[in-house]
Amino acid sequence: MKKVYKKVMSLAAFIAMANLHISVSVAQEKNASVSDKHDGPPHREETPESRATNARMGDTSTLMGSIAIPDAVDACDGEQGHGRLVCLAEILKSEVSDDNLEHLQLDYSVKNAQNWSNLPAGAFPDRPGVFLGELTVKQRGIVKAILMEAASLTENEGFDEMVQTSNADDYIGSTSVDYKAGYSSFNSKIAFLGQPSDAGTWELYYGGHHFAFANTYRDGELAGATPSFRGIEPFPSFAMNGRKNVPLVQEREAFATLLQSLSKKQLALAKLDGTYRDILAGPQADDAIPNEQEGLNVSMLDVTQQSLLLSAVRTYVGDINDKDAKIYMDKYTQELPNTVLGFSGTTEVNSEDDYVRIHGPSLWIEFSLQSNKSTNEIGNHPHSVWRDLTDDYGGNLIEN
Repeated sequence: MKKVYKKVMSLAAFIAMANLHISVSVAQEKNASVSDKHDGPPHREETPESRATNARMGDTSTLMGSIAIPDAVDACDGEQGHGRLVCLAEILKSEVSDDNLEHLQLDYSVKNAQNWSNLPAGAFPDRPGVFLGELTVKQRGIVKAILMEAASLTENEGFDEMVQTSNADDYIGSTSVDYKAGYSSFNSKIAFLGQPSDAGTWELYYGGHHFAFANTYRDGELAGATPSFRGIEPFPSFAMNGRKNVPLVQEREAFATLLQSLSKKQLALAKLDGTYRDILAGPQADDAIPNEQEGLNVSMLDVTQQSLLLSAVRTYVGDINDKDAKIYMDKYTQELPNTVLGFSGTTEVNSEDDYVRIHGPSLWIEFSLQSNKSTNEIGNHPHSVWRDLTDDYGGNLIEN
């Protein structure tokens, strides 16, 4: 998943470098060999817990894009913002079975919050939550209302991106022969970590293969919207569940437009050493962001180029609701003078090992293209992450 240099070294030299950990680039080199563990299900030894999770998995589509929101949510019409979110969560909890409630409502802890992954359900049984497919149609309609309240309603962002990513799992499930992987929108999960309330800390988690949405709330306010992971295969488009799906195309296009606006001098400064085959700060890699920035300082961009960079950032921040997104965008705009842009590969951002990074005082965004893993189709697919160095896990990771 980390940085890989395209040159040959002896095994002894590699081991010596890996053991010494003499630089950030060496640590990235050491971990690069396991990049494939973040796609395509690895072979894992089964445990009683994983067997129990696998027994709950299914292979049917939840059709979240077209499912109706039930009249039951009308009881929350007098609420707005976080209050409405709590109201909807309580309705869902009152509707589900006791068995499903045990999976839906969990205690809050950073450890629980860190159990997100881009692996399919069968390869990561520790992901918290109840499977969407375990819920009734009515209950899934309430989930839809919850997600639409917390996320953006903009086309190809927010909730629409959730739908398209789950459609991708249905697509893979229709072609894959690895049934134990759990490629299906049935196996997307939702969880409340901590009691949804206007007092205290809780997280709304929604995730599955190639997706993690993690909004942490404290005393009725959004305390953090990251880690936020997005990936998609097949890419750039596919037909499934009655529509054309193009998630993450807008991110790719925004980065390509930005890079192609740079002068030769700017490109030289933005060019990163080595080759990146995956993102650095993926699942279970909370400490992977380097301390030192590398690349082109955004203060060297003209006004138009800075606007293009902010447009790229907005494709991530714009996944949450508009009110909270504006707060983040204002912060990242103020931090632009101390923000750095880096890339590796081509400026078209359409080839294997193409990689783009934005690294600010608090902002961290990565976009990486790698070969297909789940479909066996020729081509590449992206992994991408938005993190905030001060707000990840609502800032609770720092406190711990």
